[in-house]
Amino acid sequence: MTTQTFSVEIPADPGPLKQLGTAFARIGAMCLVELQKLRHDRTELITRAVQPTLWLLVFGQVFTRIHAIPTGNTPYLDFLAPGILAQSALFIAIFYGIQIIWERDSGVLSKLMVTPTPRVALVAAKAFASGIRAVVQALAVMVVAALLGVHLNIEPLHFLGVVAALVLGSACFCCLSITIAGLVLSRDRLMGIGQAITMPLFFASNALYPVQLMPGWLQVINHINPLSYEVEALRGLLVGTPARLGLDFGVLAVAAAIMISVAAALLPRLARG
Repeated sequence: MTTQTFSVEIPADPGPLKQLGTAFARIGAMCLVELQKLRHDRTELITRAVQPTLWLLVFGQVFTRIHAIPTGNTPYLDFLAPGILAQSALFIAIFYGIQIIWERDSGVLSKLMVTPTPRVALVAAKAFASGIRAVVQALAVMVVAALLGVHLNIEPLHFLGVVAALVLGSACFCCLSITIAGLVLSRDRLMGIGQAITMPLFFASNALYPVQLMPGWLQVINHINPLSYEVEALRGLLVGTPARLGLDFGVLAVAAAIMISVAAALLPRLARG
């Protein structure tokens, strides 16, 4: 009696560098998908650009005329424009969790979860895809601002910094939305919570007025609000106001990394929900 033996080949460990390369490839693919969505539905960009345009046309023009908010040597419209850029990116990102709930309901998320792609890479792909969308919309808002006479510095290095600030800020708030989605598991609840926190985040930042005009308790909130650091970076790069760019980008990068980790930890719960 003879016994047959079979050899089973165990696939070699791909190693951290190959896993990292795979993760970046997945992130790039998700960003490409987002750009394709924009190409097929350009009307969404137009409709989403209406609100920031109204802020510049109505709020900016009125407060420029009455000189209600002191901004030093910087015209108020110039001071406001970077804040509106950050606001438009926030409004896109904070409701991004609705899309991932839709993907769960349609079965797409469960298919993504069984792929070898790490959960962190899946969430990061969503986060940076929202950043791509925010940058495209910001370009439309910048065109409107320029037509209104806002003096924007669009030198290549400054523009790359603007893109980086918008992407990091959008990644942070997109993952905040995914985190909320992982907790509430419902589109309706997410919509309600998103609407409840969007305006407080906006008004508790330096987007509309200098920090010095805020009461003490609001200044404390401003200092822990990632949107404030995004606005400061955008204002420093586009308008030339004083900015702590190292601190601003450091805070945005850390906030984005923390929120990506938290959202990735809640992704399995969202997929089961």
